[in-house]
Amino acid sequence: MKTDIQIAQEAKMLPIAEIAAELGVADEELELYGRYKAKITDSFLTRTASKKNGKLILVTAINPTPAGEGKTTTTVGLGMAMKKIGKNAVIALREPSLGPVFGIKGGAAGGGYAQVVPMEDINLHFTGDFHAITSANNLLCAVLDNHIQQGNALGIDPRRVQFARVVDMNDRALRNILIGLGGKINGVPREDHFTITVASEVMAILCLAEDLADLKRRLGNILVAYTYDGKPVFCRDLQVNGAMTALLKDAIKPNLVQTLENTPALIHGGPFANIAHGCNSIRATKLAQKLADYAITEAGFGADLGAEKFLNIKCRMAGLSPDAVVLVATVRALKYNGGVAKPDLKAENVDALKRGAVNLEAHIDNLQKFGVPVVVAINRFDTDTDEELAALRAICENKGADFALSEVFAKGGDGGIELAEKVIAACEKPKNFKFIYSDELSITEKIEAVAKEMYGADGVVFEAGAKKALADILAIDEAYARFPVCIAKTQYSLSDDPTKLGRPTGHTITVRDVKLSAGAGFIVVLTGAIMTMPGLGKTPTAYSIDIDNDGNISGLF
Repeated sequence: MKTDIQIAQEAKMLPIAEIAAELGVADEELELYGRYKAKITDSFLTRTASKKNGKLILVTAINPTPAGEGKTTTTVGLGMAMKKIGKNAVIALREPSLGPVFGIKGGAAGGGYAQVVPMEDINLHFTGDFHAITSANNLLCAVLDNHIQQGNALGIDPRRVQFARVVDMNDRALRNILIGLGGKINGVPREDHFTITVASEVMAILCLAEDLADLKRRLGNILVAYTYDGKPVFCRDLQVNGAMTALLKDAIKPNLVQTLENTPALIHGGPFANIAHGCNSIRATKLAQKLADYAITEAGFGADLGAEKFLNIKCRMAGLSPDAVVLVATVRALKYNGGVAKPDLKAENVDALKRGAVNLEAHIDNLQKFGVPVVVAINRFDTDTDEELAALRAICENKGADFALSEVFAKGGDGGIELAEKVIAACEKPKNFKFIYSDELSITEKIEAVAKEMYGADGVVFEAGAKKALADILAIDEAYARFPVCIAKTQYSLSDDPTKLGRPTGHTITVRDVKLSAGAGFIVVLTGAIMTMPGLGKTPTAYSIDIDNDGNISGLF
């Protein structure tokens, strides 16, 4: 059986200029990064701003398990299937982070015969967006520490710095560090921290910014530190948001690539959904709607994380209104939720499937609260039996959700035709899109709304540090009370305990810290033991990645 990278390396890609031309992008509106990837310029976005929007489809999933769900694979396959049946579709995805690529997850460009290409480029440096975000973030950190070193005119308290350095790699050793050691010439010693780039506020800002002016304004609003007398210090006070924007002038432009079957794909931005808002850029999503009759995008991890943030944060800020939601699940993952050990998932077990299907039911219920039609996509494996699939179909029908099998991993676009037809039909159904909380609710009420409505929690417990942090934020400006909340939580469970599978009940969510992302425009809520800098496992994927003397990469996935 061929690996994903072998399939991708055999792909017959078209020059990206041809893909762009089919979308109506002129040569001068395209910035080429080699033959098979390019950025689309602001001039094209401006020229097409008045065009009618296509239907917007969000792809999400049940809580992830070691069995895998295949959300990105389904997203890519759905776009290819749309093309197979004569529909004009464009895919809008996130860029992969180097952390998971070299960690445990491997590549993130789809799988099997439903991939975006060039796969190696997309999974590695791509067009350099993440490096630009890392550089812009760390420029602010360097200017901050230099300001303290050069006399500290703003009176910044080094003990109350709120903004951390970043690197796009899983590196637990950098979570908590000391800087400025080695004498006066090397700076003022203080405690510092590293966050993974995809969890940074700069990443969130890039993905939520409408244009360069908005990007510069948002960067200026980043809360950097507090002074000795408790006053906030923002990025604009350090006069560095202009230079940061200059570093990001190309990164803000959406990237255009293609699928194995030459369907256009926009890949731009990449915040994690468990510790950030988990969606690709607003610019790429809106551009996809202008370019096609159907814009297909995804949100990270399960629907309790990525989809909730897409719907409550991204749609709120960008004025988006999805026409349908695709919820990806697998028979294997549901049996895992039903108590079956990973080595035994290939054996038929309808009873375990029914037990584990409560996780699927919870996500259907949650998504239906937003007033948008839901289609359940079962990413089919050859070990799935007819009895298991029949039971799963009955469960979906009982919950009022359409159901379709997806075999895009093995068959490409041909394996997603049933799903494409169900999604097209769902897009024509009546919808009543709404958020699950209003701007007028307090921050604590918003957190409680998500915890109760999405996680099935009985309530929320705020640790003392979280209460003080929230009070400090609201003391800066009461207007921050209108911000949406971005909850950082384990992806493996509907609760904040990764070991609680299925549909946990009788639990509470513990909030241990609250942080202001004033530039992004939301309040970050840290729950449970979630960390913003992941670590590598005992046997990271990096061990298996290699390159030969001719430049051919292997082991990426």
